Amino acid sequence: MKNIDSKILRKMWLDFYKSKGHAIIASASLIPENDPTVLFTTAGMHPLVPYLLGAEHPAGKRLADVQKCVRTGDIDEVGDNSHLTFFEMLGNWSLGDYFKQEQIRWSYEFLTSEQYLGLNPDNLAVTVFAGDEDCPRDEESAKLWEECGIKKERIFYLPKENNWWGPAGMTGPCGPDTEMFIDTGKEPCCENCSPACDCGKYLEIWNDVFMQYNKTKEGKFEPMERKNVDTGMGLERTLCILQGKKSVYDTDLFVPLIKKVEELTGAQYGKDEKTDKAIRIICDHVRTSVFMLGDEKGITPSNVDQGYILRRLIRRAIRFYKMLKEGSSNLAEIAEIVISLYDGVYPELTANKNKIVEELNIEQERFEKTITAGIKEFEKVAHYLVGDTLSGKACFKLYDTYGFPIEMTVELANERGLKVNLEDFEKAYKEHQQKSQAGAEQKFKGGLADNTEKTARLHTATHLMHKALKIVLKDENANQKGSNITEERLRFDFTFPRPMTAEEIAEVERLVNEAIAADVEIVCEEMTVDEAKAQGAIGLFTAKYGEKVKVYTMGCYSKEICGGPHAARTGELGKFRIVKEQSSSAGVRRIKAVLE
Repeated sequence: MKNIDSKILRKMWLDFYKSKGHAIIASASLIPENDPTVLFTTAGMHPLVPYLLGAEHPAGKRLADVQKCVRTGDIDEVGDNSHLTFFEMLGNWSLGDYFKQEQIRWSYEFLTSEQYLGLNPDNLAVTVFAGDEDCPRDEESAKLWEECGIKKERIFYLPKENNWWGPAGMTGPCGPDTEMFIDTGKEPCCENCSPACDCGKYLEIWNDVFMQYNKTKEGKFEPMERKNVDTGMGLERTLCILQGKKSVYDTDLFVPLIKKVEELTGAQYGKDEKTDKAIRIICDHVRTSVFMLGDEKGITPSNVDQGYILRRLIRRAIRFYKMLKEGSSNLAEIAEIVISLYDGVYPELTANKNKIVEELNIEQERFEKTITAGIKEFEKVAHYLVGDTLSGKACFKLYDTYGFPIEMTVELANERGLKVNLEDFEKAYKEHQQKSQAGAEQKFKGGLADNTEKTARLHTATHLMHKALKIVLKDENANQKGSNITEERLRFDFTFPRPMTAEEIAEVERLVNEAIAADVEIVCEEMTVDEAKAQGAIGLFTAKYGEKVKVYTMGCYSKEICGGPHAARTGELGKFRIVKEQSSSAGVRRIKAVLE
């Protein structure tokens, strides 16, 4: 296998798909624009939801990119060989253009050609959909793989749980996928060993999704007229395979970070499992925090939504730092290494370097005080303890309320000749984990965004409100920092240093309702970023030079770059009303509004 680094792999991917007629699009923000079901962009397809559902993309029907993603559902697994909270997803899409034949052949070419990854075909295995009562066996994909050069015995037919995508909700686009794996050479774990096993013999490298069915309310899977291709290759995991490493943390994206942690703490990586895990968690969490803080939509630590996740990551990194070295931690120096590693790849990190370092230092200072308070609580518990064993309940309170890792509690207890009821702690921890996961599943199910008529109207109202805020607050820097739109309401975060007055809220409502009453046509035009800038459109101009965008104009009321669903005329919206205006985080306000 070739020893390819991260910069080479990114360029190789984009060059390959550019040669196949794909437009190269920029990575979208970590905060989804049009999907209220998730906190973060968790996959490459999220920013392209409207286009997968039928909207025309300004750049055309063939697209490729490298998308920033965050997933925190497996945060307790971070520190093993493969789990990360931030990762980059290499992706390409066909929006009603090519389908299985082209994509499978291109997948094989990219994987095996000496010009690209140069993998030995004999070390590859693939899976395809086995078929069931809903949809037939995917013989077409299997045949195409065989024609490319994959041996029959290395083509595995697996059920829906392994080789099917979607629909995200009860209904919608879905279809079979085909996944590609590297055979590590390990002995089979059983007679029926396949890529579905977790024995480590097969490592997934790529996934091609073929959206060819629409699941109806009646549960039928009907063939779609416009079929899509959606693929994803995880950059970090692919690097791990190509560089012959056992862990993603041993690739060029993490080695400089690990060295910096060693330098700052005096800890030695590779010495023991406990130390290695702490170092890996620090590197992962600081890297993810840097991308959140440096995002174009500006996430900052808070007690809600994205800000809560960011705060948890920073504080968790500090906790593990303190396991390696007593005294104040220093995440800012690690963050600077992260920024330098992505210089030229994600310019927003360099542009926001001062903010990233400042926010990390502020949060670090806050948590240092929390840790101090936690130690006082421990001393209090130990002082009034009856017997010689700390209860699991008391230990969990230290963990949950004060951010104490159980290891820190055990160390403090050992110094005083006390024991810890670890069994009861684990029980309390698992109960808490189950509740958290259940809540997350309910609130952040993930998947295709809501593009209903009601949501489209609220999305349109958001544009009018954004313009009205700039006028009423007399502040052109009152810019969008994030939005969350459902059928029932819109939620809009924007930069502003103080609470709005009752008069200002009323005036924003008046201006929006005036625009609605004018009943102007909502015009959509495709143009380059530079053309949009020249016309005074509102938007985040982080796209690459020359990339085409959609600009929505509503008379003289609003002109904004957007990819979401919209009404045809402002008169369709109804009456606009602001329900609540409140703080979201430092320097960011939040508005909740409805259409009646």
